[in-house]
Amino acid sequence: MNLNKVHFPIYILITVLFITLQSCEKKSLKTPEKKSNLKEIDRLIDLGDYYFEKTKYDSAFYYHNKAKLLCNPKTDNTRIFYSLQRMSEIQQNQGDYYGSETTITETIPYLNKSLYGTYKCATYNLLGIINLKLFDYDNALYFYNKALNSKIDDVRKLKLKHNIAVVYMNKKDYSQAIKILLPLTLNTKVINDPAPFSKALDNLGYSYFKVGNPKGIIYLNRALKIKEQLKDDWGMAASYLHLSNYYKESNSKLSTKYAQLGYVKATKVNNIDDRLEALVLLIQSSTGNQSKNYSEKYIQLNDSITKARQKARNQFAKIKYDSRIDKEENLNLKANKIKNELQIEKQKNRNQLLYFLVVLSITIGGFTYNFLIIKNKKDKIKTSYNTEIRIAKKLHDELANDVYQTMAFAETQDLSSDENKDVILNNLYTIYSRTRDISNENNTIAIGKEFIFGFKEMIIGFNSVDIKILVNGIDSVEWIKLESNKKIVVYRVVQELLVNMRKHSKCSLVVLTFKKNKNNLQIDYSDNGVGATVDEQNLRNGLRNVENRIVAINGSITFDTNSNKGFKTSFIIPL
Repeated sequence: MNLNKVHFPIYILITVLFITLQSCEKKSLKTPEKKSNLKEIDRLIDLGDYYFEKTKYDSAFYYHNKAKLLCNPKTDNTRIFYSLQRMSEIQQNQGDYYGSETTITETIPYLNKSLYGTYKCATYNLLGIINLKLFDYDNALYFYNKALNSKIDDVRKLKLKHNIAVVYMNKKDYSQAIKILLPLTLNTKVINDPAPFSKALDNLGYSYFKVGNPKGIIYLNRALKIKEQLKDDWGMAASYLHLSNYYKESNSKLSTKYAQLGYVKATKVNNIDDRLEALVLLIQSSTGNQSKNYSEKYIQLNDSITKARQKARNQFAKIKYDSRIDKEENLNLKANKIKNELQIEKQKNRNQLLYFLVVLSITIGGFTYNFLIIKNKKDKIKTSYNTEIRIAKKLHDELANDVYQTMAFAETQDLSSDENKDVILNNLYTIYSRTRDISNENNTIAIGKEFIFGFKEMIIGFNSVDIKILVNGIDSVEWIKLESNKKIVVYRVVQELLVNMRKHSKCSLVVLTFKKNKNNLQIDYSDNGVGATVDEQNLRNGLRNVENRIVAINGSITFDTNSNKGFKTSFIIPL
């Protein structure tokens, strides 16, 4: 039998099928785009704003996200921008600062599409606030100054200058803050607006107090009087806390009084940060059972806000994920419907065999698509579950014991003693630091140009009074050319080694060396700790993830562990 004769009909069928699919594709490209449903979008935005005002943030976030997804990116720029800004504000209010930063960053591509300067100002101002909350003061100043350079009116510029002064106050540079705040308190536009005027007076008085200028108390009292006239509970809470700090050394009773007033006002407006600060001041200024009660309140409040913020982050992420999946499924259903209609129309003029081939192709395509979607969902659920288990284990192993010991200490010790008071404050700070570390270990990793900045920041974060970390050759690596998955592995492996160092090594010096070795990236780690053997249970559990990550990208790792001689390891990653 001539094989060419057998194959020829198949070639014909494949060619006809290809032409048919090409024809369907051309027709689908000519399908007119639907106009944006502005009426429905505006209805959703109004619903989002309504729930925002009612402080029902989950519903507000849901409707603004839904409105954004309905918008046409080519024609509805302002609506997209508005909803993204609202969503970012909601995440910031709920303590999801990294999520808020991700959301507001989505507005940046729209800033060059004929949007007014106020939009740029809003984006950069929000980024400034987020970085201030994350204690990244240099970036906060950078974004506030970018907002200040936008085309905006004088009133907005004055508010931004006040925000910049607040950053300098957080940096403890009170002299620079005074240089900005003093002209603001003399500006007629600020004076004629009591709310911002009182804030500027309050911050100026506190800055004067911090540099030892006796004029500070005059401004602090003047600011409080204005806020009381305005019935500004949020502002009064800040003033009371500043006055409590002012009298902390000279008049403990007055300091306690203002701290209590600050706590009441902060509780009324649900300002968690001010409530925690007021409790710290009350712990410091009180004795006996009072100090114990305040300590227990601090622990309970800090624990509850950590859980609430984690719940909010998960909720906002789920809303985004579910909405995206719904949109993709709707678009795929519409696309498949159009495709099927075109195919049916074409298939009327085809023979039975061609009809069979088209149906078979659609069936296989649909099966593959559904299989991939289901697999993708399962993988994401599994990843989420594993992450939750890891976080829960860390909370149980690293945090629960510290909380229990602190509570036991508070219940059994005399907290009127300055020594015991210092011990419980140190324990509270340790609990806060561990909570922050757990959060940082599970944050997403930037893999673009900003990777090296985040990588360095992570390493520096392990520096302390007792531990010095030296880094060599990190800037000689061409990180921008390294594949994304390998950047993530390097980041997580170094992070895991430093975490294990902090837990087990009892070292005072760590050296990290980065160097290119032919077509490989070699990273050497060593410390002068107590050392251990790889067979020891704690070390083996801690380094299992390190070895798995390296092997997953075809790398290699070696351990050199000699008891009482420190810990050394070296791993190589192919470039």
